[in-house]
Amino acid sequence: MRPGVRLGIDPGDARIGVARSDPSGFLATPVETVRRGRGDLARIGRILAEIAESSEVVEVVVGLPRSLSGGEGPAASKVREFAAALARRVAPVPVRLVDERLSTVSAEAMLRDRGRKGTARRAVVDQAAAVLILQHALDTERATGTAPGETVEETA
Repeated sequence: MRPGVRLGIDPGDARIGVARSDPSGFLATPVETVRRGRGDLARIGRILAEIAESSEVVEVVVGLPRSLSGGEGPAASKVREFAAALARRVAPVPVRLVDERLSTVSAEAMLRDRGRKGTARRAVVDQAAAVLILQHALDTERATGTAPGETVEETA
């Protein structure tokens, strides 16, 4: 397992959930929900810079929504565009896309089971989804010894 902090991102149409790992890459925790739109990439860049002041940042992990069959639709295309723009913004920190099938559904269920209702749940579901995405990536790397997903190439 490579040492260093990873940032987990769950990009949605309205909000972006952000999570981070501990420096050992063992545990993912929620950080913030960023409103989608003007300035969202800048805010994520600032979060990354704040974390980098105290820890080495290994990579940013972005959830890629795939269908249950593994295919990619319009939502995945939007996430690929977002990830490419993020890669340009946070370079030289690498950005990786990892499969995030059902992460938001799982986060909703987890929060509902813990008694979070309505507005309180919507406020944190994106962070919880980012935690699930990042934790899955951490667990996969620990089990296989290789970084999960695919590296995003910076495009102009």
